[in-house]
Amino acid sequence: MKKATIAAVVVGLASLFGATAQAADGTKAYWATSGTFGPFPITGLIPTIPKDKDRDVTIPVSMWIIDHPKGLIVFDTGNNVAITDGNCKKYWAAGNCDFLKPNQTKETTIDGWLKKLGYSTDKVKVVASSHSHLDHIGNIEMFPKAIHVIQKKELYQGWFPEKFQGRTSPGSFVMADIDNAREFNYLELAGDYDLFGDGSVMILSTPGHTLGHQSMKVKLGSGKTIILAQDAIWMQENMDGYPAGLNYSVKDYTDSVNRIKFMRDLEGAEVFYGHDQNQWAKRSADGWYK
Repeated sequence: MKKATIAAVVVGLASLFGATAQAADGTKAYWATSGTFGPFPITGLIPTIPKDKDRDVTIPVSMWIIDHPKGLIVFDTGNNVAITDGNCKKYWAAGNCDFLKPNQTKETTIDGWLKKLGYSTDKVKVVASSHSHLDHIGNIEMFPKAIHVIQKKELYQGWFPEKFQGRTSPGSFVMADIDNAREFNYLELAGDYDLFGDGSVMILSTPGHTLGHQSMKVKLGSGKTIILAQDAIWMQENMDGYPAGLNYSVKDYTDSVNRIKFMRDLEGAEVFYGHDQNQWAKRSADGWYK
């Protein structure tokens, strides 16, 4: 593993993106999805939801492509390309496939979305991973030249999972997703981080769903602020007081949800959830947020 201290990587980023501070003018974010999961009962995700809110859902698997003046960023790389077009059980444990019911095509893998938008994987400067679960870190091996930004605790949990581990049994971590990425250039964080030093892209520490989950706050070219919660908040029901059913720490999870709510209210930000069917249905017409 190519491990770098934060100070060293700050110097590297300054060299890579330009040492002078640059405003977020022109920054835009594209909301993509690594296919869909479902349909399945929402109670499989949120066991505490009341009966009158119970329903079947088909949910997006959110990924973000951020076009910033200082470089192209990918936030989460989705499900591994190996499960595409009905090949799930050739790569994931059968139990994962049977419950999640992934529907992913070549067009909805992260490289497919980049190609659609006129980018390529080798042009991506930074890959930030919210956490190491199979539907968020599945394709980091496509980006060997990028700087990979992840919480140190999360990186090591991904490599040495304490629970939910398995290729042959259902598990949220798939070791093969990152086995060949151990020598990549990682910026291992221990909390929040200002990616470019100008406040335009902030990594937010939001543990709870996993040991080192992180979210992202982006200041768009219009001046609007968006918070990309990813699995810190799966869907609106979590914001309404019904916690997600898969958490490393319920206390940390609750603290992270409350932190995002506070930032939303303080900064007038719009929050995007990781797997919300209704929010995805209202996605902007062209997928871009500017």
